[in-house]
Amino acid sequence: MRTNLNYISTRGEVEKLGFEDVVLAGLARDGGLYLPETWPVLSPATIASFPSKSFAEIAVDVIHPFTGNEISRADLARMAEDAYATFDTGEVTPLHELKPGFTILELFHGPTLAFKDVAMQLLARLMDHVLAKRDRRATIVGATSGDTGGAAIEAFRTSKRVDVVILFPEGRVSDVQRRMMTTPPEENVHALAIRGTFDDCQALVKAMFNDHAFRDRVELSGVNSINWARIVAQVTYYFYAASRLGGGNSGPLSFAVPTGNFGDIFAGYVAKRLGLPIDKLIIASNENDILPRAVATGVYSMRDVIATSSPSMDIQISSNFERYLFEASGRDADLVRSLMTSLAAKGSFELGRLAPILKSEFEAVSATEQDVADCIRSTEAQFGYQLDPHTACAVVAADRVASGNTVILSTAHPAKFPDAIEAITKKRPPLPPGFEHLMTDSERFEVLPNSLAAVEDFVLSHTRVTAGVSR
Repeated sequence: MRTNLNYISTRGEVEKLGFEDVVLAGLARDGGLYLPETWPVLSPATIASFPSKSFAEIAVDVIHPFTGNEISRADLARMAEDAYATFDTGEVTPLHELKPGFTILELFHGPTLAFKDVAMQLLARLMDHVLAKRDRRATIVGATSGDTGGAAIEAFRTSKRVDVVILFPEGRVSDVQRRMMTTPPEENVHALAIRGTFDDCQALVKAMFNDHAFRDRVELSGVNSINWARIVAQVTYYFYAASRLGGGNSGPLSFAVPTGNFGDIFAGYVAKRLGLPIDKLIIASNENDILPRAVATGVYSMRDVIATSSPSMDIQISSNFERYLFEASGRDADLVRSLMTSLAAKGSFELGRLAPILKSEFEAVSATEQDVADCIRSTEAQFGYQLDPHTACAVVAADRVASGNTVILSTAHPAKFPDAIEAITKKRPPLPPGFEHLMTDSERFEVLPNSLAAVEDFVLSHTRVTAGVSR
C-alpha cells in the first residue's frame, strides 16, 4: 500500500495537507504556495514505457504519484480519459516539426484553444470528484491575463457543485479571449472586467484568499496556477513530447516556454525533478521582461506593465516563481517570506545566493514587439506555419539560445489574437470550425473598480455557498 504524500507551504506557517485538500485550497492560508513534502521520481522503466502509451495514460503515470493514497488510479484514469476527450485530436498535444531540431508542441487543441485547457479540464473533474465525495460546494475565484479565465469557465460551466468568478483586466485581453468568458450562459459562471492590470486582478484574488473569514464563508478555491493540481497536470506534456521524439534516446531535449506567471516553465522544472532528461529550460518573455532581467541581474524588480501583442504575458508578478525560490533555497521558508515581504514593500528583492542557481537552471530571453512581428512573418513565409504572438516569443528565444533538439511550447491558437495577427500579416486568422458562434453570441459580464470590497460583495451575492453551508 502506498503511504500518503503531504504538501507543505513555501512560507512554512501552516499545517501539511493531503492532495485533495490542496486541490480545494489553492493558496495556502499563510499566503504561500503548496509543494509536495517529498518529490516522487518516475522509474526509468516507467518513462521508457511512454512511447507506447496515450496522452491520458502518460498523465495517469505522471500525476498518480502526487495523489498519495487519496485518489485511486482507476478514478484518476477515468477522469483523465474524460478530460482529454474534449480535445479535437486524439493526440491531445500533437507535435509539428518546424525545421530540423525545432519542434512545435501544439497545446491549443482544447475547447478554448489554449494550453490552459490541458490542466483545467482535468482540474474541474478532480474538484468535482473531491466535492462529491465530501458532499460540499465551492466558490472559485480566479484572475486571468486572457486564457485561464476562458479555460476555467469552459471546464466548470456544467459543474453542479462549483460557482466560478473570473477577474480579467478591462480592455487588456483580446476580443476572442473575452468572449470565451462572457458568452457562456450558465448561471454558475461569472466574468468581471476589472479597471486595472492582470497584476491588479491577481492581487485581488490573493487578498480574498488571505481574508480568512471571507474565504471560509464562501468555501473559496482557486484555479490559477497557484493551485498545485494545475502545475502537475501540465508536467504531462513535457513527458509526452519526449516520448514522441525518441524518448530522450537521442539526448536530452530543450524546451522554450512562453511564460509570464512562471507556471508553465515550473512544470518543466518538475518534469526534470521527476526524472525527465532536459537540457535547457528557456524562459521566453515579451517586453514585460521581469524574469529575463532577474536571470541576468540577480534582482527581481517590478516595472509598469506594458501592453503587448502577447497579453497573457503582460505580467510583473510571476506567482509561481515563489515555488522555484523555495526549491532553489533548499526549502528555506524564512528566506522566501523575507523575499516576498520585500517584494510587497519595495516592488523588488535581490536573489543573493540564489542568483547563480537560477542562472544555471534557466536561460531567459525577452522578445520585442518587432521581434515578434518579424518572427510571425518569417515563419509563415518560410514554413507555411502561423504562430500566435506568445509562441513567437518562444521561437525568438529558441533561435537565440537553443542548442540540440528543442521543443517550442505553442500555448495558443493564432485565432485567439486576430487583431494582432492581422496587424502583422495583413490577414485575419479564422476561428477553427465549431467556433463560428463565438463572435455573435450575446455577452454577459460586469465592470468593477480595482476594489477588494466591490469584488467580495459581488462574490457574496452570487455564490451558492454562505457561511460554509451549501444551499
